[in-house]
Amino acid sequence: MVTHVPAETQGDERGALLNFVEAQRGAIRRSVLGLTEEQAASRPSASELSLSGLLKHVAETELNWLRMAQERPNEKARTEETWGDSFRLVDGETIPDTLAFWDTVAKETEAFIRSVPSLDDTFPLPEAPWFPKEGRVSMRWLMIHLVEEIGRHAGHADIIRESLDGKGAFDLVAEESGRDRG
Repeated sequence: MVTHVPAETQGDERGALLNFVEAQRGAIRRSVLGLTEEQAASRPSASELSLSGLLKHVAETELNWLRMAQERPNEKARTEETWGDSFRLVDGETIPDTLAFWDTVAKETEAFIRSVPSLDDTFPLPEAPWFPKEGRVSMRWLMIHLVEEIGRHAGHADIIRESLDGKGAFDLVAEESGRDRG
């Protein structure tokens, strides 16, 4: 882990899970630090992923899981035709706009997780070939899944950023804090 994840208050499992999700969010946010929109949209590696596309994808993915847990419709739901747009900025979207959107989602995720009666409470999974029929998962599972999902893409972001300008995660942590890496 590139940054220290703050310890939760003793016995605050929700706080611990929220802290680990936030640490992974920070890694992706830092990946676009100091880049132009064009640099962040470029694909300098063998992957079709870009940093701005990853940023948008994880923000929308977190919203999608939040809406499933809330059992509410997702206002940014994707169709087969628009799925590719979840991996790139379109129609005047910008990195600052995407970061602001994700900040809103993050605050809503925290408020929701802090408000549920128990992390053992469950919600239904949608019908999909990769989910069990009539499957349900807990709020705890949701938070662990967000750590997994965002963390996986944070790793992608590390590789893409290093391919762009050679800056690794430690360099970006230092840059964000205004210190030299050494």
